[in-house]
Amino acid sequence: MRNLILLLLICPLLAAEDWPQFLGTRRDGTYQGKALLKWPEVGPKKLWKMDIGAGFAGPVISKGKLILFHRISNQETLECIEADTGKPIWKASYIADYVDDFRFDNGPRAVPTISGNRVFTHGANGMIHAWDLKTGRALWKVNGKTKYKASKGFFGFACSPLVVKQTLLLNIGGSNGAGIIGLDINSGRHLWQSTNEPASYASPILANINNTPQAIFFTREGLVSLDPDNGEIHFSTKWRPTMHASVNACTPIVVGNQIFISTSYGKGATLLEANNGNLNTIWANDKSISCHYSSCVVSENHIYGFHGRQEAGADLRCVNLKTGRVLWSQPGLRSGTVTLVGNELFILTERGELIRAKATPKEFQIIQRARVTPDEVRAFPALANGMFYFRDSKQLVCLQFSSK
Repeated sequence: MRNLILLLLICPLLAAEDWPQFLGTRRDGTYQGKALLKWPEVGPKKLWKMDIGAGFAGPVISKGKLILFHRISNQETLECIEADTGKPIWKASYIADYVDDFRFDNGPRAVPTISGNRVFTHGANGMIHAWDLKTGRALWKVNGKTKYKASKGFFGFACSPLVVKQTLLLNIGGSNGAGIIGLDINSGRHLWQSTNEPASYASPILANINNTPQAIFFTREGLVSLDPDNGEIHFSTKWRPTMHASVNACTPIVVGNQIFISTSYGKGATLLEANNGNLNTIWANDKSISCHYSSCVVSENHIYGFHGRQEAGADLRCVNLKTGRVLWSQPGLRSGTVTLVGNELFILTERGELIRAKATPKEFQIIQRARVTPDEVRAFPALANGMFYFRDSKQLVCLQFSSK
């Protein structure tokens, strides 16, 4: 019952097979929709594809509509597409002036959020928008960078919006106590601000801890839990590498009253237990699983995710959630994303290979593997109604895994 209440708080009126926000309906990287069939020897069927602009923001799907957030020329562009056919429905855009200091991609990083009949976006230079899902009409906008005197950080703004009831939550990294903000979803009106936490590259989740709905953030400095209604802090703890040129990017995972967070740069992972505002460390080390940009999934108290720096080549690992013990480690995949589909892992590597493997602590067991694109893949995929959607550096692709 509590999990149902949380789903209603986060995404009211959504179908069970939708993928309306970052990491899916529960923001935990799991898919519980229509069964995914095995693909033929020639590889997965490409149902449709389309050319796209710049960015690292993955697609989201709701009510048969796919939303893509990317940059075309000097405009951040939001497109609504028929999820089954790739047919365009509407397009909206605005001038974008973000320039990456390290000459990486200049497109948006944050995955959009669909809630009810609205789409919420957070651009690479801090522009926050609400759009009408049916028509693409802009409902309101807030320049988060200017209003909250926020820094774009190393690689631009990247927090994917979290909607809880009537409040949109973001780790904007603003000044004067505006590290985390709450905005009214109907108007963009400022509701509250909390902490001086700089922005990270992780996105928040909603969890029920000790019978209390809490918004869990992994900021640049560490873990923060707060009341989504007013920003009041429940607990916080520092978890940041000593290296200045570092990021926290792995989405937190909550199991019961225990919270898993992980980062790279020599800091590693920890499992914390929350009890009435106090945090106790269950385990912590840099040897189990140090996540750089990708997030993990959990199945039956086992963590599956990439360990190691993205640019150096990461290993895929299975780790015991309760102890931090490494059960197996698979090198050679480089890095990528992991999605849990029943008792299987769908691993999409940066090199464009899709691997279907068993979610088992015994060993790394591949069921199928196929090259699905020759281009680099950095964005998180989406699954809905038996379809697997991903974007590489050039195209958005829909793979069909259901019999329709």
